[in-house]
Amino acid sequence: MIFFCLRALLAMGMLSLMAACSILPQNDPVAAYRLPSATAPQSIADNTSSPVGTSERSLRIVTPNSSRILESDRILVMPKDNLLQSYSGVRWVDPVPILLRNRLLRAFREDGQLRALSSDDDSVLAVQELGGELTSFQSEYRNGMPTVIIEFNARLIDTASRRVIATRTFRVEQVAQDIQVGQVIVAFGQASDALAAQIIEWVMSQPVTRSTGK
Repeated sequence: MIFFCLRALLAMGMLSLMAACSILPQNDPVAAYRLPSATAPQSIADNTSSPVGTSERSLRIVTPNSSRILESDRILVMPKDNLLQSYSGVRWVDPVPILLRNRLLRAFREDGQLRALSSDDDSVLAVQELGGELTSFQSEYRNGMPTVIIEFNARLIDTASRRVIATRTFRVEQVAQDIQVGQVIVAFGQASDALAAQIIEWVMSQPVTRSTGK
């Protein structure tokens, strides 16, 4: 009799466990977005040969500093003043600072003026280092439409002396064609392209340093 009671209790326990598992909330599927493919900068078509002195320049692009909320892979949106939220069910493929670093690295490679490029993932020596602080990377609603805002405080450094060669704040705004997430992602890609083009022009206008570090 005791044996049958134990079997009944065990069966009831298993049924309870199965019932509990069936009512557990399921995780929502998450779509991971890359920045849309960049178009080749105009300078590739315009330049038939590398500018004088560019072979002497080597550049390392480092992951920019940012606030805690920007260090995540969330796709941020500001529906109203001072309220930052994230789009539900979607994310970037990488944390935002790495996403921007990789876009800049790709843009410099596609531009073709510099042959010696690396990132802070590589243990490669470089004459100059491009870094800075990413302060904005979100969409903001204006007149009912999302506008992508990217703001980057760039800093170019001589790696031998660690002296700052130049600094500049870049801010790009791009209105999305629609409120759908896919169109917002397209606007992020367009804004990133515009930012990269401005940064490339700025970096290439700076002198090639040959500091001894003294």
